[in-house]
Amino acid sequence: MLKVFKNVAILEGISYLVLFFNMLYIKHSNIELYHSLLNPLGMTHGLLFIGYVLLAVWLKKIQEWNNQTLIIILGASLLPFATFYIEKKYLRKI
Repeated sequence: MLKVFKNVAILEGISYLVLFFNMLYIKHSNIELYHSLLNPLGMTHGLLFIGYVLLAVWLKKIQEWNNQTLIIILGASLLPFATFYIEKKYLRKI
């Protein structure tokens, strides 16, 4: 289950960055492409985000994480690049 969480963490981080790229760059250069990508990218990121949060809460019990670790891991889902840091610092050594 931890491998699944690692993969979801990486994919969630990538989807977050792709969503930002769509919003910051594609929107200004090609508005039609922006609108056609917005729904599938947003839905993908939303599903990965929900999966990340649910798996983190579930793994808290399995991995015996304390509340501070869980808060850090959940907070990482809100910041760009932070899920990559979580994967490297908290998940890679397990």
